[in-house]
Amino acid sequence: MAGNPEAQTAFGPMVLAAVEHHEAPQRRLVDDDLAQSFLPGGMRTVVGLLRLGMLRRAVVAATERSGPGLWASIACRKRYIDERVSDPVTEFDTVVILGAGLDTRPYRIARYSDLPVFEVDQQLNIDRKTATVQRVFGSVPASVRLVSVDFERDDVVAALAAAGFHDTGHTLFIWEGVTQYLTPQALHATFEQLRAVVPGSRMIFTYIRQDFIDGANLYGARALHRRFRVRRQVWKSGFVPERVEEILAGYGWRLIEQAGPSYYRDTYIRPTGRKLTASPIEWAAVAVRV
Repeated sequence: MAGNPEAQTAFGPMVLAAVEHHEAPQRRLVDDDLAQSFLPGGMRTVVGLLRLGMLRRAVVAATERSGPGLWASIACRKRYIDERVSDPVTEFDTVVILGAGLDTRPYRIARYSDLPVFEVDQQLNIDRKTATVQRVFGSVPASVRLVSVDFERDDVVAALAAAGFHDTGHTLFIWEGVTQYLTPQALHATFEQLRAVVPGSRMIFTYIRQDFIDGANLYGARALHRRFRVRRQVWKSGFVPERVEEILAGYGWRLIEQAGPSYYRDTYIRPTGRKLTASPIEWAAVAVRV
């Protein structure tokens, strides 16, 4: 796995969600009671120690020094997506998670519903996820299917169809914390493949600003840029927020809304009373297939 830095990034967001669960309910930015159990043993032990507020605040502060606002942004994007998954106004009969990593969302859904959920990721992550779910629950729920895909080479829609996915036009696609790890060519190819989606389905995806990828604006996160763009070019693709609507339209999708730092600040952070900011480098977008 040392030669697969993209796969290693599956742990960070789940550690963050697990640590957030130690906050009092009214202070949490995201609520995920399964996150800690999905981590490897050593990480579960460390997260357990962070029940102590002093240690927890020190970890958040360290994250803020390397990537100002990153802690809150990752937590808030998870909550933003969770709210849209549970939105009673949105009707969908299937959820597809592209680049699922260690995401617990399928298993939180499975506790209350038999809604079909397809988890799509590279084989290494699928194997790791299968072992994790078997450890935590004993077996993978019947409503969840794990699908191996290499976004750089494979046809995502064809792989889903082979796994039993039936597109009715009421699918919710979730693409969280993934697009930046793909080459521009793979990102374009995936969007082209998603043209095949039946009109009416929705997609939520997150992205990194292109000017941060290019190094034109580091937004105070020089250490983060050095880690993901200089030492290794782990982050490969970005978007310009003002052009997302135009880009999506070119692939047959209509932008519904975008959420960035000001939305996260006003909607999620301020009500907790915590003195955190959200990073301007990552955004979320919601679109519908037209």
